Parts: sequence; C-alpha cells; structure tokens
Amino acid sequence: MQERLDSIDREILKILEKDAKTIAKTIAEQLGLTKTPVYERIRRMEQEGYIKNYAAILDKEKIEHSITVFSFVSLEAQKGHLMDDFLDQVKQFAEVTECFVVGGEFDFLLKVIVKDLDAYYNFAKTKIASLPNIGAVKSAFVLKEVKNQTSFPLL
Repeated sequence: MQERLDSIDREILKILEKDAKTIAKTIAEQLGLTKTPVYERIRRMEQEGYIKNYAAILDKEKIEHSITVFSFVSLEAQKGHLMDDFLDQVKQFAEVTECFVVGGEFDFLLKVIVKDLDAYYNFAKTKIASLPNIGAVKSAFVLKEVKNQTSFPLL
C-alpha cells in the first residue's frame, strides 16, 4: 500500500528532479537530516513507484541536428481495441518520444523527433499513414524551443 508523500519526501523529490545524481548525504545536508533516513525514503519512493526512473537529459542539438514535430492524429473509428492497436504500434517507433491520448478534435498527440523534413515525411508516410484506421494526421513543426523541462511543480 502506498503512503502519501509528506513534506520531506516532496523536498527530496524536488532535489532529485533538479539533479538525479545528488547523493543521499548531500540531500540530507540540504534538509538538515541524516543520510540513512533520506536513503530509506528514496528507496521507499522508488519501490512505491513515485520515482519511476533516473535518466540523463541529452542536448540533442549538440549531438545531432534534429527537428521536433507535433503530430495530431485522428482515427477513423475510436473503438477501444483499435485505439490500443494504434498505441501498441506507436510505442515501437523510435521517432516518437512522447504520446498522449487527448480529447477534442484529435485522438492522439505525438511528439516526434527526426533529422529533417525529409525524415519526417518518410516517417509520416511509411509509419503513421500506413497504420490501419488512420483518419487524419496534422503536423506542427517546432521553430524554436523556448522551454523544455522534465520536472513538474510539486505542491
């Protein structure tokens, strides 16, 4: 059974969101605690699923030039198994870095990262458009990334 997060847990999560490499000793010093209880809290939050994973955030522009595209996808029919089939397929596409089921005009919002416009055209044509039950795909190309953060506000 998951416990609720208390204020100390939330402070630990805030520190780890800023820098996941922060060690328990440093966190304990920042919070005026000892290392062992901080380590135990982190371990508990990992086991209970509050902390899903630790990751390095790469600067994609330094590694390889790319473009980000938001693809809005509608299905012809919104039956449960058809939506599940679409999601199963999309999870296999390396170009799709995020996928959301949305309400409104479209059924899904995909964040797609590709090398260039030709690569996006090929992705849209050979992968997305070739899936069964695709009704429409509309794309928005990112011209400039203003803010991109992986953390969310912990109240």
